[in-house]
Amino acid sequence: MKRLDLPPVWLLLALLAAWALGRTDPWGLTFGGGWWAGLLGGLLVGGGVLLAALAVLALRQAGTAVDPRGKVRALVTQGPFAWSRNPIYLGMGMLLLGAILGLDAPLALPLVPLWVWWIERRFIAREEARIARDFGTAFAAYRARVRRWL
Repeated sequence: MKRLDLPPVWLLLALLAAWALGRTDPWGLTFGGGWWAGLLGGLLVGGGVLLAALAVLALRQAGTAVDPRGKVRALVTQGPFAWSRNPIYLGMGMLLLGAILGLDAPLALPLVPLWVWWIERRFIAREEARIARDFGTAFAAYRARVRRWL
């Protein structure tokens, strides 16, 4: 079970919950039936995937772990990490929000802050504690300069 405790698995669970909430909404809530929700949803999904992919590329180029449980070998501060300490999670959050818009499932909107809260507590807090221990003042300076999300 520990092998499945990864952010993409939690994202998939949130996406499945969003789909289920959209299909079973007893009030029939919508985003108004306009084209804008689908367009914005698609842009968020595409932008989220692109952002996460660029962040993974930056981590791989630095020779450090992508898996949040892996050994961090370098403090990556370039690319998407120059303006967000967690661009992969930010991309995943964008993907979740975009999917909710695309699914026309307003009842699922609370899943976004709930997912962010869970990821912060389950993964980000531990990752940042390890990085702070391993990179000390360099991470403290980075953390002071770059926000966690945006």
